[in-house]
Amino acid sequence: MDSGAIRRGFRRRSMLGTAVLTAAALLLLAGPASGTAQAASSLCPGRKVRTLPFSTGDVRVYKSRGYICAVTMAERSGTRKQMSVSVQARGSRPVRDRGRYTHHAGPITVHAGHRCVWIKGAVGSGSVSSGWILC
Repeated sequence: MDSGAIRRGFRRRSMLGTAVLTAAALLLLAGPASGTAQAASSLCPGRKVRTLPFSTGDVRVYKSRGYICAVTMAERSGTRKQMSVSVQARGSRPVRDRGRYTHHAGPITVHAGHRCVWIKGAVGSGSVSSGWILC
């Protein structure tokens, strides 16, 4: 093997090493900022279909095979706050989760089929009510 081939091999390995280190650094930097989004998506199956924002947090709504799942996420986690989430399929009673939580209320999953749903969420004094959606 000549010295040119050795240098080319070393250059390829060092470029690969640099790319791996850069990717690792980007993942490390992006990790904490996307923590709450990952937490909500791991709580509910399906794809996110709606985010209902309000002053102290938001309600994230997911849909999968006729099921609706909702989670209320606090804007600032840490201390226990009164939180709630409610999902009601048209023609059914609402299903609720409420209590004093540090991060999120829910998840609540309801079989809606092709029916409209009404979603409510609250964190402390802030709240949101969707009206009939996803009809």
